[in-house]
Amino acid sequence: MKINQLGTLQREETTAPIGAQVLGLCTRAKGLEEAGKFEDARAVLSEFWQRIGDRPKLDGLDRPARAELLLRVGTLSGWLGSAQQIPGAQETAKDLISESSAIFEDLELVEKVAEGHVDLGICYWREGALDEARISFDVALNRLGDLESEQRLRALLNKALVEQVSSRLKEALRILSEAEVLFAASSNHALKGKFHNEFGTVLKNVGLAERREDYIDQSLMQYTAASVELEEAGHQRVLALVENNLGFLFAHLERFEEAHRHLDRALSMANLLNDKGFRAQFEDTRARTFLAQQRLDQAEKTARSAVKGFREGDEQSNLAAALTTHATALAKLGRQQESLAMLNEAAGVAGQVGDLEAKGIACMTIIEELASILSPAELQSYYKSAESVLTHSEHAAIRFRLGECARTLLAGEPSAATLGSAGLIPEATTASSLEEQVLRYEGELIRRALEAAEGSITRAARTLGVTHQGLAFILNGRQKNLLPSRKPAKPRRRSIIRYH
Repeated sequence: MKINQLGTLQREETTAPIGAQVLGLCTRAKGLEEAGKFEDARAVLSEFWQRIGDRPKLDGLDRPARAELLLRVGTLSGWLGSAQQIPGAQETAKDLISESSAIFEDLELVEKVAEGHVDLGICYWREGALDEARISFDVALNRLGDLESEQRLRALLNKALVEQVSSRLKEALRILSEAEVLFAASSNHALKGKFHNEFGTVLKNVGLAERREDYIDQSLMQYTAASVELEEAGHQRVLALVENNLGFLFAHLERFEEAHRHLDRALSMANLLNDKGFRAQFEDTRARTFLAQQRLDQAEKTARSAVKGFREGDEQSNLAAALTTHATALAKLGRQQESLAMLNEAAGVAGQVGDLEAKGIACMTIIEELASILSPAELQSYYKSAESVLTHSEHAAIRFRLGECARTLLAGEPSAATLGSAGLIPEATTASSLEEQVLRYEGELIRRALEAAEGSITRAARTLGVTHQGLAFILNGRQKNLLPSRKPAKPRRRSIIRYH
Protein backbone atom coordinates (compact mmCIF):
# COMPACT_ATOMS: atom_id res chain seq x y z
CA MET A 1 0.00 0.00 0.00
CA LYS A 2 0.94 3.67 -0.24
CA ILE A 3 -0.64 6.87 1.00
CA ASN A 4 -2.09 9.16 -1.65
CA GLN A 5 -2.38 12.97 -1.48
CA LEU A 6 -5.35 12.89 0.90
CA GLY A 7 -3.71 10.27 3.04
CA THR A 8 -5.89 7.26 2.17
CA LEU A 9 -4.35 3.85 1.62
CA GLN A 10 -3.74 2.53 -1.88
CA ARG A 11 -3.06 -1.19 -2.41
CA GLU A 12 0.64 -1.70 -3.14
CA GLU A 13 3.54 -3.63 -1.71
CA THR A 14 4.64 -2.26 1.67
CA THR A 15 6.71 -3.46 4.56
CA ALA A 16 5.10 -1.14 7.13
CA PRO A 17 2.85 -2.94 9.66
CA ILE A 18 -0.84 -2.16 9.21
CA GLY A 19 -1.05 -0.72 12.74
CA ALA A 20 1.68 1.83 12.00
CA GLN A 21 -0.05 2.80 8.75
CA VAL A 22 -3.36 3.33 10.57
CA LEU A 23 -1.67 5.47 13.20
CA GLY A 24 -0.21 7.60 10.41
CA LEU A 25 -3.62 8.02 8.82
CA CYS A 26 -5.13 8.94 12.17
CA THR A 27 -2.48 11.62 12.68
CA ARG A 28 -3.29 13.03 9.25
CA ALA A 29 -7.03 12.92 9.94
CA LYS A 30 -6.59 14.60 13.31
CA GLY A 31 -4.74 17.52 11.70
CA LEU A 32 -7.54 17.99 9.17
CA GLU A 33 -10.16 17.72 11.92
CA GLU A 34 -8.39 20.42 13.97
CA ALA A 35 -8.51 22.65 10.88
CA GLY A 36 -12.26 22.07 10.60
CA LYS A 37 -11.93 20.01 7.39
CA PHE A 38 -14.13 17.15 8.52
CA GLU A 39 -14.98 15.67 5.13
CA ASP A 40 -11.30 15.56 4.19
CA ALA A 41 -10.54 13.85 7.49
CA ARG A 42 -13.21 11.25 6.77
CA ALA A 43 -11.72 10.66 3.31
CA VAL A 44 -8.34 9.97 4.92
CA LEU A 45 -9.92 7.14 6.93
CA SER A 46 -12.08 5.81 4.09
CA GLU A 47 -10.24 2.48 3.95
CA PHE A 48 -11.45 1.76 7.47
CA TRP A 49 -14.58 3.84 7.93
CA GLN A 50 -17.16 5.32 5.59
CA ARG A 51 -20.12 6.88 7.39
CA ILE A 52 -21.64 7.75 10.76
CA GLY A 53 -23.23 4.70 12.35
CA ASP A 54 -20.75 2.23 10.82
CA ARG A 55 -18.12 0.66 13.03
CA PRO A 56 -14.56 1.15 11.80
CA LYS A 57 -12.72 -1.90 10.50
CA LEU A 58 -10.50 -3.02 13.34
CA ASP A 59 -9.45 -6.50 12.17
CA GLY A 60 -5.69 -7.06 12.24
CA LEU A 61 -4.94 -3.91 14.27
CA ASP A 62 -2.96 -3.91 17.50
CA ARG A 63 -4.50 -2.24 20.56
CA PRO A 64 -2.89 1.23 20.16
CA ALA A 65 -4.07 1.42 16.53
CA ARG A 66 -7.54 0.15 17.45
CA ALA A 67 -7.88 2.76 20.19
CA GLU A 68 -6.64 5.60 17.99
CA LEU A 69 -8.93 4.67 15.11
CA LEU A 70 -11.93 4.42 17.44
CA LEU A 71 -11.11 7.86 18.88
CA ARG A 72 -10.74 9.50 15.48
CA VAL A 73 -13.94 7.94 14.15
CA GLY A 74 -15.76 8.94 17.35
CA THR A 75 -14.69 12.58 17.27
CA LEU A 76 -15.38 12.85 13.53
CA SER A 77 -18.83 11.34 14.05
CA GLY A 78 -19.55 14.10 16.57
CA TRP A 79 -18.30 16.93 14.37
CA LEU A 80 -19.93 15.65 11.18
CA GLY A 81 -23.14 14.92 13.07
CA SER A 82 -23.23 18.52 14.29
CA ALA A 83 -22.39 19.99 10.87
CA GLN A 84 -25.00 17.88 9.09
CA GLN A 85 -27.50 17.70 11.99
CA ILE A 86 -27.60 13.88 11.90
CA PRO A 87 -29.88 12.33 14.57
CA GLY A 88 -28.10 9.99 16.98
CA ALA A 89 -24.63 11.07 15.89
CA GLN A 90 -23.58 12.27 19.33
CA GLU A 91 -24.59 9.00 21.01
CA THR A 92 -22.63 7.08 18.37
CA ALA A 93 -19.65 9.37 18.94
CA LYS A 94 -19.79 8.93 22.72
CA ASP A 95 -19.89 5.14 22.42
CA LEU A 96 -16.84 5.03 20.14
CA ILE A 97 -14.85 7.50 22.24
CA SER A 98 -15.68 5.60 25.44
CA GLU A 99 -14.55 2.32 23.85
CA SER A 100 -11.33 4.01 22.79
CA SER A 101 -10.72 5.47 26.27
CA ALA A 102 -11.10 2.04 27.89
CA ILE A 103 -8.26 0.70 25.74
CA PHE A 104 -6.05 3.72 26.40
CA GLU A 105 -6.76 3.28 30.11
CA ASP A 106 -5.51 -0.30 29.98
CA LEU A 107 -2.44 0.87 28.08
CA GLU A 108 -1.85 3.55 30.77
CA LEU A 109 -1.60 6.31 28.16
CA VAL A 110 -2.62 9.25 30.34
CA GLU A 111 -2.70 11.94 27.66
CA LYS A 112 -4.82 9.81 25.36
CA VAL A 113 -7.25 9.05 28.19
CA ALA A 114 -7.51 12.81 28.86
CA GLU A 115 -8.02 13.50 25.16
CA GLY A 116 -10.89 11.03 25.11
CA HIS A 117 -12.56 12.71 28.09
CA VAL A 118 -12.26 16.12 26.41
CA ASP A 119 -13.86 14.81 23.22
CA LEU A 120 -16.56 13.06 25.24
CA GLY A 121 -17.31 16.34 27.04
CA ILE A 122 -17.68 18.13 23.72
CA CYS A 123 -20.34 15.60 22.67
CA TYR A 124 -22.21 16.17 25.93
CA TRP A 125 -21.98 19.94 25.41
CA ARG A 126 -23.46 19.68 21.92
CA GLU A 127 -26.43 17.81 23.37
CA GLY A 128 -26.91 20.43 26.09
CA ALA A 129 -25.93 18.05 28.93
CA LEU A 130 -23.76 20.72 30.54
CA ASP A 131 -23.20 19.03 33.91
CA GLU A 132 -21.94 15.86 32.23
CA ALA A 133 -19.70 17.95 29.96
CA ARG A 134 -18.24 19.80 32.95
CA ILE A 135 -17.51 16.49 34.71
CA SER A 136 -15.74 15.12 31.63
CA PHE A 137 -13.44 18.14 31.37
CA ASP A 138 -12.67 17.98 35.10
CA VAL A 139 -11.80 14.30 34.78
CA ALA A 140 -9.39 15.13 31.95
CA LEU A 141 -7.70 17.83 34.03
CA ASN A 142 -7.45 15.55 37.06
CA ARG A 143 -5.96 12.73 35.02
CA LEU A 144 -3.31 15.06 33.59
CA GLY A 145 -2.25 16.32 37.02
CA ASP A 146 0.81 18.54 36.54
CA LEU A 147 1.59 17.08 33.12
CA GLU A 148 2.12 19.80 30.50
CA SER A 149 -0.07 18.84 27.58
CA GLU A 150 -2.11 20.32 24.74
CA GLN A 151 -5.01 18.34 26.18
CA ARG A 152 -4.86 20.58 29.26
CA LEU A 153 -5.45 23.59 27.00
CA ARG A 154 -8.36 21.85 25.28
CA ALA A 155 -9.92 20.87 28.60
CA LEU A 156 -9.60 24.41 30.02
CA LEU A 157 -10.95 26.01 26.86
CA ASN A 158 -13.98 23.74 26.68
CA LYS A 159 -14.66 23.97 30.39
CA ALA A 160 -14.75 27.76 30.06
CA LEU A 161 -17.16 27.37 27.14
CA VAL A 162 -19.50 25.27 29.29
CA GLU A 163 -19.38 27.84 32.10
CA GLN A 164 -20.11 30.58 29.59
CA VAL A 165 -23.17 28.90 28.09
CA SER A 166 -24.31 28.12 31.66
CA SER A 167 -24.15 31.91 32.33
CA ARG A 168 -21.43 31.40 34.95
CA LEU A 169 -19.55 34.23 33.33
CA LYS A 170 -17.21 35.10 36.20
CA GLU A 171 -16.01 31.50 36.42
CA ALA A 172 -15.49 31.36 32.65
CA LEU A 173 -13.57 34.64 32.80
CA ARG A 174 -11.40 33.32 35.63
CA ILE A 175 -10.53 30.12 33.76
CA LEU A 176 -9.59 31.95 30.56
CA SER A 177 -7.65 34.71 32.31
CA GLU A 178 -5.54 32.16 34.20
CA ALA A 179 -5.00 30.08 31.06
CA GLU A 180 -4.01 33.00 28.83
CA VAL A 181 -0.28 32.58 29.46
CA LEU A 182 -0.50 28.85 28.61
CA PHE A 183 -2.19 29.53 25.27
CA ALA A 184 0.28 32.29 24.45
CA ALA A 185 3.08 29.71 24.63
CA SER A 186 1.28 27.28 22.27
CA SER A 187 2.29 26.94 18.63
CA ASN A 188 -1.13 25.55 17.64
CA HIS A 189 -2.74 28.39 15.66
CA ALA A 190 -6.16 26.75 15.49
CA LEU A 191 -6.27 26.15 19.23
CA LYS A 192 -5.08 29.70 19.96
CA GLY A 193 -7.73 31.07 17.59
CA LYS A 194 -10.45 29.12 19.40
CA PHE A 195 -9.14 30.48 22.72
CA HIS A 196 -9.26 34.10 21.55
CA ASN A 197 -12.75 33.59 20.14
CA GLU A 198 -14.04 32.12 23.40
CA PHE A 199 -12.27 34.79 25.49
CA GLY A 200 -13.83 37.44 23.27
CA THR A 201 -17.27 35.86 23.70
CA VAL A 202 -17.01 35.78 27.51
CA LEU A 203 -15.76 39.38 27.61
CA LYS A 204 -18.59 40.36 25.25
CA ASN A 205 -21.20 38.70 27.44
CA VAL A 206 -19.85 40.20 30.66
CA GLY A 207 -19.56 43.59 28.96
CA LEU A 208 -23.16 43.46 27.75
CA ALA A 209 -24.46 42.12 31.08
CA GLU A 210 -22.70 44.80 33.13
CA ARG A 211 -22.40 47.43 30.39
CA ARG A 212 -18.63 47.48 30.79
CA GLU A 213 -17.22 49.40 27.86
CA ASP A 214 -13.69 48.25 28.71
CA TYR A 215 -14.73 44.59 28.46
CA ILE A 216 -16.44 45.17 25.12
CA ASP A 217 -13.31 46.88 23.81
CA GLN A 218 -11.24 43.91 24.98
CA SER A 219 -13.65 41.50 23.34
CA LEU A 220 -13.12 43.19 19.98
CA MET A 221 -9.35 42.86 20.42
CA GLN A 222 -9.75 39.18 21.25
CA TYR A 223 -11.88 38.64 18.14
CA THR A 224 -9.22 40.37 16.05
CA ALA A 225 -6.54 38.10 17.54
CA ALA A 226 -8.78 35.10 16.86
CA SER A 227 -9.14 36.06 13.20
CA VAL A 228 -5.35 36.35 12.81
CA GLU A 229 -4.70 32.92 14.33
CA LEU A 230 -7.54 31.23 12.48
CA GLU A 231 -6.49 32.71 9.14
CA GLU A 232 -3.02 31.31 9.79
CA ALA A 233 -4.55 27.91 10.56
CA GLY A 234 -7.00 28.08 7.64
CA HIS A 235 -9.88 27.33 10.02
CA GLN A 236 -12.94 28.72 8.22
CA ARG A 237 -15.45 27.20 10.64
CA VAL A 238 -14.31 29.09 13.70
CA LEU A 239 -13.83 32.21 11.58
CA ALA A 240 -17.55 31.91 10.80
CA LEU A 241 -18.25 31.74 14.55
CA VAL A 242 -16.24 34.92 15.08
CA GLU A 243 -18.38 36.70 12.48
CA ASN A 244 -21.56 35.46 14.17
CA ASN A 245 -20.32 36.63 17.57
CA LEU A 246 -19.53 40.07 16.17
CA GLY A 247 -23.00 40.21 14.64
CA PHE A 248 -24.53 39.38 18.03
CA LEU A 249 -22.45 42.08 19.73
CA PHE A 250 -23.32 44.85 17.27
CA ALA A 251 -27.01 43.90 17.38
CA HIS A 252 -27.00 44.39 21.17
CA LEU A 253 -25.29 47.74 20.68
CA GLU A 254 -28.10 48.63 18.21
CA ARG A 255 -25.60 48.99 15.39
CA PHE A 256 -27.80 46.93 13.13
CA GLU A 257 -26.17 47.65 9.79
CA GLU A 258 -22.84 46.34 11.08
CA ALA A 259 -24.58 43.41 12.76
CA HIS A 260 -26.19 42.28 9.51
CA ARG A 261 -22.94 42.72 7.62
CA HIS A 262 -21.15 40.30 9.97
CA LEU A 263 -24.09 37.90 9.93
CA ASP A 264 -24.11 37.96 6.12
CA ARG A 265 -20.49 36.82 6.18
CA ALA A 266 -21.16 34.16 8.83
CA LEU A 267 -24.09 32.69 6.89
CA SER A 268 -22.17 32.79 3.61
CA MET A 269 -19.32 30.83 5.21
CA ALA A 270 -21.78 28.32 6.73
CA ASN A 271 -23.30 27.75 3.30
CA LEU A 272 -19.90 27.26 1.69
CA LEU A 273 -19.01 24.74 4.39
CA ASN A 274 -22.42 23.05 4.04
CA ASP A 275 -22.71 23.21 7.83
CA LYS A 276 -26.39 22.92 8.76
CA GLY A 277 -25.71 23.38 12.46
CA PHE A 278 -23.88 26.65 11.94
CA ARG A 279 -26.51 27.86 9.50
CA ALA A 280 -29.28 27.26 12.07
CA GLN A 281 -27.23 28.91 14.82
CA PHE A 282 -26.50 31.99 12.70
CA GLU A 283 -30.12 32.24 11.59
CA ASP A 284 -31.18 32.32 15.24
CA THR A 285 -28.80 35.24 15.81
CA ARG A 286 -30.24 36.96 12.73
CA ALA A 287 -33.81 36.41 13.99
CA ARG A 288 -32.93 37.98 17.35
CA THR A 289 -31.48 40.94 15.51
CA PHE A 290 -34.71 41.35 13.52
CA LEU A 291 -36.67 41.18 16.81
CA ALA A 292 -34.55 43.99 18.24
CA GLN A 293 -35.37 46.02 15.13
CA GLN A 294 -39.10 45.18 15.42
CA ARG A 295 -38.96 43.57 11.97
CA LEU A 296 -41.32 40.86 13.14
CA ASP A 297 -42.23 39.12 9.88
CA GLN A 298 -38.57 38.68 8.99
CA ALA A 299 -37.78 37.55 12.52
CA GLU A 300 -40.51 34.89 12.41
CA LYS A 301 -39.45 33.58 9.01
CA THR A 302 -35.75 33.42 9.94
CA ALA A 303 -36.43 31.87 13.34
CA ARG A 304 -38.65 29.23 11.73
CA SER A 305 -35.75 28.23 9.48
CA ALA A 306 -33.39 28.01 12.48
CA VAL A 307 -35.82 25.76 14.36
CA LYS A 308 -36.19 23.51 11.31
CA GLY A 309 -32.42 23.16 11.11
CA PHE A 310 -31.98 22.21 14.76
CA ARG A 311 -34.89 19.76 14.75
CA GLU A 312 -32.90 17.50 12.43
CA GLY A 313 -30.05 16.90 14.88
CA ASP A 314 -29.15 16.30 18.54
CA GLU A 315 -28.33 19.83 19.71
CA GLN A 316 -31.24 20.25 22.09
CA SER A 317 -30.06 23.37 23.95
CA ASN A 318 -29.70 25.20 20.66
CA LEU A 319 -33.13 23.93 19.64
CA ALA A 320 -34.66 25.25 22.88
CA ALA A 321 -33.09 28.69 22.31
CA ALA A 322 -34.30 28.80 18.69
CA LEU A 323 -37.80 27.73 19.75
CA THR A 324 -37.87 30.58 22.28
CA THR A 325 -36.81 33.08 19.62
CA HIS A 326 -39.44 31.82 17.19
CA ALA A 327 -42.15 31.81 19.86
CA THR A 328 -41.34 35.38 20.83
CA ALA A 329 -41.79 36.49 17.22
CA LEU A 330 -45.10 34.59 17.01
CA ALA A 331 -46.39 36.20 20.21
CA LYS A 332 -45.56 39.69 18.98
CA LEU A 333 -47.39 38.90 15.75
CA GLY A 334 -50.50 37.97 17.73
CA ARG A 335 -50.22 34.21 17.18
CA GLN A 336 -50.43 33.52 20.89
CA GLN A 337 -51.56 29.90 21.02
CA GLU A 338 -48.81 28.85 18.61
CA SER A 339 -46.33 30.78 20.71
CA LEU A 340 -47.47 29.13 23.96
CA ALA A 341 -47.17 25.64 22.49
CA MET A 342 -43.69 26.41 21.20
CA LEU A 343 -42.48 27.91 24.49
CA ASN A 344 -43.77 24.89 26.38
CA GLU A 345 -41.83 22.71 23.95
CA ALA A 346 -38.71 24.84 24.48
CA ALA A 347 -38.98 24.46 28.26
CA GLY A 348 -39.51 20.71 27.91
CA VAL A 349 -36.60 20.21 25.52
CA ALA A 350 -34.22 22.23 27.72
CA GLY A 351 -35.36 20.43 30.86
CA GLN A 352 -34.81 17.00 29.32
CA VAL A 353 -31.12 17.69 28.65
CA GLY A 354 -30.52 19.55 31.92
CA ASP A 355 -30.19 23.07 30.49
CA LEU A 356 -32.18 24.64 33.30
CA GLU A 357 -31.39 28.25 32.41
CA ALA A 358 -32.84 27.79 28.91
CA LYS A 359 -35.91 26.25 30.55
CA GLY A 360 -36.20 29.21 32.93
CA ILE A 361 -35.90 31.73 30.10
CA ALA A 362 -38.64 29.95 28.14
CA CYS A 363 -40.94 30.06 31.20
CA MET A 364 -40.13 33.71 31.84
CA THR A 365 -40.87 34.53 28.19
CA ILE A 366 -44.32 32.95 28.57
CA ILE A 367 -45.11 35.38 31.40
CA GLU A 368 -43.72 38.36 29.48
CA GLU A 369 -45.41 37.67 26.17
CA LEU A 370 -48.55 35.66 27.00
CA ALA A 371 -49.80 36.73 30.42
CA SER A 372 -53.09 37.95 28.92
CA ILE A 373 -54.18 34.44 27.89
CA LEU A 374 -53.12 32.62 31.09
CA SER A 375 -54.84 32.20 34.45
CA PRO A 376 -53.17 33.43 37.68
CA ALA A 377 -52.50 29.82 38.66
CA GLU A 378 -50.76 29.12 35.33
CA LEU A 379 -48.67 32.27 35.66
CA GLN A 380 -47.63 31.25 39.16
CA SER A 381 -46.51 27.84 37.92
CA TYR A 382 -44.40 29.31 35.12
CA TYR A 383 -42.93 31.89 37.49
CA LYS A 384 -41.96 29.24 40.02
CA SER A 385 -40.10 27.31 37.30
CA ALA A 386 -38.31 30.45 36.08
CA GLU A 387 -37.25 31.92 39.40
CA SER A 388 -35.92 28.60 40.72
CA VAL A 389 -33.09 28.73 38.16
CA LEU A 390 -32.76 32.42 37.20
CA THR A 391 -32.66 34.08 40.63
CA HIS A 392 -28.87 34.07 40.81
CA SER A 393 -28.18 34.75 37.14
CA GLU A 394 -25.13 36.92 36.53
CA HIS A 395 -27.13 38.83 33.88
CA ALA A 396 -28.67 41.90 35.53
CA ALA A 397 -31.15 42.17 32.67
CA ILE A 398 -32.45 38.65 33.36
CA ARG A 399 -32.85 39.38 37.07
CA PHE A 400 -34.67 42.60 36.24
CA ARG A 401 -36.98 40.77 33.83
CA LEU A 402 -37.69 38.26 36.57
CA GLY A 403 -38.67 41.10 38.90
CA GLU A 404 -41.03 42.44 36.25
CA CYS A 405 -42.54 38.96 35.95
CA ALA A 406 -43.15 39.00 39.71
CA ARG A 407 -44.95 42.31 39.32
CA THR A 408 -47.11 40.76 36.59
CA LEU A 409 -48.06 38.01 39.01
CA LEU A 410 -49.01 40.53 41.67
CA ALA A 411 -51.80 41.72 39.42
CA GLY A 412 -53.24 38.21 39.68
CA GLU A 413 -52.79 38.05 43.48
CA PRO A 414 -50.45 35.03 43.65
CA SER A 415 -49.61 33.34 46.91
CA ALA A 416 -46.64 34.69 48.80
CA ALA A 417 -45.16 31.22 49.03
CA THR A 418 -44.93 30.98 45.23
CA LEU A 419 -42.71 34.03 44.89
CA GLY A 420 -40.64 33.19 47.95
CA SER A 421 -39.94 29.54 47.28
CA ALA A 422 -36.42 30.09 45.96
CA GLY A 423 -35.43 32.98 48.20
CA LEU A 424 -35.92 35.69 45.57
CA ILE A 425 -38.66 37.34 47.62
CA PRO A 426 -39.06 36.39 51.29
CA GLU A 427 -42.35 34.79 52.25
CA ALA A 428 -45.14 37.23 52.92
CA THR A 429 -48.69 36.74 54.09
CA THR A 430 -50.45 39.67 52.47
CA ALA A 431 -50.53 41.18 49.01
CA SER A 432 -49.34 44.54 50.37
CA SER A 433 -46.29 43.05 52.09
CA LEU A 434 -45.51 41.05 48.94
CA GLU A 435 -45.62 44.25 46.90
CA GLU A 436 -43.13 45.76 49.33
CA GLN A 437 -40.77 42.84 48.77
CA VAL A 438 -41.01 43.21 45.01
CA LEU A 439 -40.29 46.94 45.30
CA ARG A 440 -37.30 46.23 47.54
CA TYR A 441 -35.93 43.66 45.08
CA GLU A 442 -36.42 46.03 42.12
CA GLY A 443 -34.83 48.89 44.02
CA GLU A 444 -31.76 46.85 44.87
CA LEU A 445 -31.23 45.91 41.22
CA ILE A 446 -31.57 49.55 40.13
CA ARG A 447 -29.26 50.76 42.89
CA ARG A 448 -26.52 48.33 41.81
CA ALA A 449 -26.96 49.28 38.16
CA LEU A 450 -26.65 53.00 38.98
CA GLU A 451 -23.53 52.39 41.07
CA ALA A 452 -21.91 50.37 38.30
CA ALA A 453 -22.83 53.10 35.81
CA GLU A 454 -21.37 55.85 38.06
CA GLY A 455 -24.80 57.49 38.26
CA SER A 456 -25.50 57.44 34.52
CA ILE A 457 -29.18 56.61 34.06
CA THR A 458 -28.58 55.81 30.38
CA ARG A 459 -25.95 53.16 31.09
CA ALA A 460 -27.90 51.80 34.05
CA ALA A 461 -30.97 51.41 31.84
CA ARG A 462 -28.95 49.43 29.31
CA THR A 463 -27.65 47.17 32.07
CA LEU A 464 -31.21 46.44 33.15
CA GLY A 465 -32.49 45.94 29.63
CA VAL A 466 -34.92 48.90 29.72
CA THR A 467 -35.08 52.26 27.99
CA HIS A 468 -33.78 55.48 29.46
CA GLN A 469 -37.36 56.77 29.64
CA GLY A 470 -38.56 53.56 31.27
CA LEU A 471 -35.99 53.71 34.06
CA ALA A 472 -36.60 57.43 34.55
CA PHE A 473 -40.33 56.70 34.93
CA ILE A 474 -39.62 54.09 37.61
CA LEU A 475 -37.25 56.42 39.49
CA ASN A 476 -39.70 59.30 39.40
CA GLY A 477 -42.53 57.00 40.43
CA ARG A 478 -42.16 54.00 42.70
CA GLN A 479 -38.39 54.30 43.37
CA LYS A 480 -38.06 57.98 44.29
CA ASN A 481 -35.67 57.14 47.12
CA LEU A 482 -33.04 56.32 44.48
CA LEU A 483 -33.18 59.72 42.79
CA PRO A 484 -30.11 61.01 44.71
CA SER A 485 -28.11 58.25 43.02
CA ARG A 486 -28.52 60.01 39.66
CA LYS A 487 -25.14 61.70 39.60
CA PRO A 488 -23.31 62.97 36.51
CA ALA A 489 -21.05 60.25 35.14
CA LYS A 490 -17.32 60.78 35.61
CA PRO A 491 -15.33 61.44 32.45
CA ARG A 492 -14.15 58.18 30.92
CA ARG A 493 -11.76 57.27 28.14
CA ARG A 494 -13.18 57.06 24.65
CA SER A 495 -14.33 53.55 23.86
CA ILE A 496 -13.80 51.64 20.65
CA ILE A 497 -17.58 51.08 20.74
CA ARG A 498 -19.92 54.04 20.70
CA TYR A 499 -23.18 53.20 22.39
CA HIS A 500 -26.45 54.28 20.82
